[in-house]
Amino acid sequence: MTNKHLLPRIAIVLLMIVAIASCEEDFTTVNTNIVNENFNREVDTTRTVIAYSKAINGVQTNNQTSYRMGVYTDPTYGKSESGILAQILMGQDDIDPNFGSCVVLDSVVLYLPLFNTSTTETIDEEEIVTYEVDSVFGNGSFDINIYESNYFLRPTDPDSNFEDPQLYYSNQGPEFEANLGPLLATVTDFTPTSDAIVLNDSVSMAPGLRVNLPVEFFQEKIIDMEGSSELMNNNNFREYFRGIYLQVSSNHPTGSMALFDIADTDDLDIGIKMYTSYVTLDEGETCENNTAEVVNDETRFFFAGISVNVLKNEYPPEIESALANSDPVNGNSRLYTSGGEGILTLIELFGEDADNNGVADELEDLRAKEWLINEANLVFYVDQNQVEGGATEPERIFIYDTRNNDVLIDYFNDFTQNNVAIDAITQHMGRLERGSDGNGDYYKMRITSYVSELINRDSINAPLGLMVTSNVVNIAFAELESPLVPKPGVTIEEVPATCVLSPEGTVLFGNDVQDLSKRLKLEIYYTEPE
Repeated sequence: MTNKHLLPRIAIVLLMIVAIASCEEDFTTVNTNIVNENFNREVDTTRTVIAYSKAINGVQTNNQTSYRMGVYTDPTYGKSESGILAQILMGQDDIDPNFGSCVVLDSVVLYLPLFNTSTTETIDEEEIVTYEVDSVFGNGSFDINIYESNYFLRPTDPDSNFEDPQLYYSNQGPEFEANLGPLLATVTDFTPTSDAIVLNDSVSMAPGLRVNLPVEFFQEKIIDMEGSSELMNNNNFREYFRGIYLQVSSNHPTGSMALFDIADTDDLDIGIKMYTSYVTLDEGETCENNTAEVVNDETRFFFAGISVNVLKNEYPPEIESALANSDPVNGNSRLYTSGGEGILTLIELFGEDADNNGVADELEDLRAKEWLINEANLVFYVDQNQVEGGATEPERIFIYDTRNNDVLIDYFNDFTQNNVAIDAITQHMGRLERGSDGNGDYYKMRITSYVSELINRDSINAPLGLMVTSNVVNIAFAELESPLVPKPGVTIEEVPATCVLSPEGTVLFGNDVQDLSKRLKLEIYYTEPE
């Protein structure tokens, strides 16, 4: 037989192997003794689920991938504010600057871009760039006061003998605001839009915040300090010029909030730029009397040091009351969950451990059955009477293991993980399913591998955490300032960092609700061994 005829047969065999493997992957076959190949897929929804919600007070907000700013009024959760304290550093080429002879500081500009995508098209031989911003919540405006900060953001923690990084938290706003320097600028009625910032007929910039800062301040702070030790290196500079504080406020009915890309050092426009001009004098010439050509120059400062989001929530009284009276023992009828400093929902599976042997009684029963777990889901139905619906509803929620501060094993088994962020990890953490009216109906969290390992591999049964997120791709975690202890034996120390960036929230039906069609249940689809 020639190779030409052999190759198609090899290909067929390989396809059969792949097909068989694919079929096997439809099931989690750990520690099973199945004899009959005619599977009868049964479903069990009788297992105990306890779910309740607790507010978070103080979460780590430095070392984020982006920072949010604005004042947003959620239709359910009320007003939330997000300001920024940002350390600035000199660009590598601007350390120990030489501004030249007869230097004139023409202007100083701060620019922070919104996250966006751009499209370029050619019209009448002219390239036209249009932008579309993302990660913008609300469509109203807010005001920004920009201050010099006198608060020193140290990089390491003295309580660890300066070996560990210093953490900064969302609730440190009063501490930062007690150390403000002079007011540098005020921006009124700033609205995040997709409109480009037009500088002149031929120059425009991506949408964002662009504001002039006072020349007199930077003349004294920077130009007049040429040759000083303060500008000799960034270690000295960060002690000398401690940062910029962006304080927000708003009287707009809804306001808005957006994520800003503040730490990108590759984009030469991001940060603070000083525009200067100087001349090179010949012998005998003075600044007032010379024929030298004026040279324009730029000095750049990056937001590449430590930055901290300052967060503040004003929950409506009914939500404050619900959180204060949440029931960690029996669970609740409504689950309040939101991002930001936020609200965490906790889910405990399989009930109590009556014989005190360290394993929930229902889980012991399942381990004895040695079920093959075909699929396991938690389905969270939206309480449409408490949520406005439509565009203000969060598209994604994030589930995680609170004991290990990590995603579940199902996260890594999700074949959608390489999709764009909004459609990534949708097999495990499903997008909001909407009804024909566009309002949210439910979120499905598929936790098949997690439940299978609990039953068949004796994994530890820890509470699961649930928060609203704007991006499930980032799986870093942020520490709480103080551990959350909702009841004895349960301690929460971290939450997903990506959840801190979302100002949205939703209300879900819990386990203690009369309507069985909306009640939170654990669905276990299984095959029982013979």
